[in-house]
Amino acid sequence: MLDKLQVGYLTLFKLEMACTFAQCSHGACCGCRRIEIAEVTLSYKLFSDVHKFEKPNDEKALNLMNTCAAAILEEYPDIVFSYGFRDEYSFVFKKKFAFYKRRASKILSVVVSLFSSVCVTKWKDYFPQMELRFPPSFQSRIITCASMEVLQAYLTWRQNDCHVQNQCNTCLWMLIKCGKSEMEAQEVLKHPFVYCSCWVLVDSKYVYFQGTGKQEKNELLFQQFGINYKKLPPMFRQGSCVLRRAKRFKSEVEDIDKYKDGETLVKSPGRNVILVHSGNIASRSFWSEHSCLLKELGSFEEDINKVKPEYVKSFEFERKLLPSTWIVVRIDGRHFHGGIVSVIVSFFSSMYVMKWKGFFPQKELKNPPPSFDGRAVCYPSKEILRDYLAWRQVDCHINNQYNTCFWMLVKSGKSKSEAQDYLKGTRAQEKSELLVQQFGIDYQTLPAMFRQGSSVFWDKEDPTERYSDGPDGKSRKKVVVVNCNIIEQSFWEAHPNILDEEC
Repeated sequence: MLDKLQVGYLTLFKLEMACTFAQCSHGACCGCRRIEIAEVTLSYKLFSDVHKFEKPNDEKALNLMNTCAAAILEEYPDIVFSYGFRDEYSFVFKKKFAFYKRRASKILSVVVSLFSSVCVTKWKDYFPQMELRFPPSFQSRIITCASMEVLQAYLTWRQNDCHVQNQCNTCLWMLIKCGKSEMEAQEVLKHPFVYCSCWVLVDSKYVYFQGTGKQEKNELLFQQFGINYKKLPPMFRQGSCVLRRAKRFKSEVEDIDKYKDGETLVKSPGRNVILVHSGNIASRSFWSEHSCLLKELGSFEEDINKVKPEYVKSFEFERKLLPSTWIVVRIDGRHFHGGIVSVIVSFFSSMYVMKWKGFFPQKELKNPPPSFDGRAVCYPSKEILRDYLAWRQVDCHINNQYNTCFWMLVKSGKSKSEAQDYLKGTRAQEKSELLVQQFGIDYQTLPAMFRQGSSVFWDKEDPTERYSDGPDGKSRKKVVVVNCNIIEQSFWEAHPNILDEEC
């Protein structure tokens, strides 16, 4: 096995050809003079319905999001400011940060991963009587702001969207609660009191409203339901800001709220961050109130009311991965002592935290919870993809053999530095002999999961098994986990469906 792994490792010169694809997919952020924003969004509709969130706003869910945002700022000093509402949060980095060498995929994946882990970890603090039915999955992307003017436009755009969505959803759900169907409520809101047209995100679906404007919606709420929109909680109307605490504001901190026993509101002390609400987070006055923003980001030249359409178009632009290529999303574990990447990393993180107790019932998951980073790499052929996988399995063997020797030496009494010096320059065969001679361990008899890693894939259909819930009564594929040699041709011959482009 070892010789074959070494041979496989030597054949990986073809991966040089894939480096171009890796660089295209990896995506470095732009120059150090630009401001980067990591935007995190929850797949809200299904998640909120399954967990019976209060409509149009669930205060507990929003405070959970605020707690997740606070954890992000506590963990990553390069993030100066964050703003969120409903199902999204935006994190603004310092201009000159060097976090992960400004690589976009790394930044968005570690942020969304920690956000997901904290969400699962803190769930019981806000919903003590409700089980988390399935792991929350967030999506994230990087937006680059070339100037303070662009950053101001972005923040204005998001806060305007907060107001528009909240006002529309408040009207919609008040109409639904009084007996109208969702379709009937939407028709009421489309009534042309005063000409106004726009696309609005209503319950995770974009609806084109050509009718009621801001004033008409306010009058509808007041006249039919006795609701003064301006008196609704600022968190609903304005969104929430989490930013770094300035020392001179230490006595003015508004602590993030926690719910205990489902009823009692308990203040939890903040450490380095504060939670604030403001009617205009992109105004010069708000920026001036918080010295950390001026120091780390800069100042705005003037206040703005409208966002230029070209800015909005640039904010909404998303880069796509190369077509007709094999896409690999690689996830790496961290802290253990834009589309496809973030969703997978987010789901992986949430599931990891949810399943922790099943594997470690006697161990508490320490803070901060684990986060993972990931990236997507495009490979143009099956051959290069298999070379990549062979490289990863060889790396598994090399790392495991070294770590097995290292920790056996440490357990035998050597210090970590002594163990490192002892192993420096040793080859695979010498490490195997060390394990046998000093510790009576035959490396090849260690569990295959340790030596070869794990492969997870859809197994080929079993024609003898039928599932009632399968499509058209056909047999259904199932996910399997195996620990075996994936370098050998025999593995791929036994599982041809893995690289079948039509599967």
